[in-house]
Amino acid sequence: MIFRVILFLTGFCLAVSGGVSLIGYLNLIVMGNTWIEYISFVVRRPESYLLPLGISLITYALFDIDRKMDDSIPKE
Repeated sequence: MIFRVILFLTGFCLAVSGGVSLIGYLNLIVMGNTWIEYISFVVRRPESYLLPLGISLITYALFDIDRKMDDSIPKE
């Protein structure tokens, strides 16, 4: 249980960091770049991959079935 909480918090921190970076890079569009240039820039930045990594960690922490609880389900 504590492992899932730590995994959730780590995923949340990574998702926030990646999301803030992507929002910060939106200033490139204000500076005159196109959406294609923005996307090609973001794909080359390593911190842009923190958002999907964080979301996947959060999803795993929330939807992982605990094996101990699986034994309590009656089998027919």
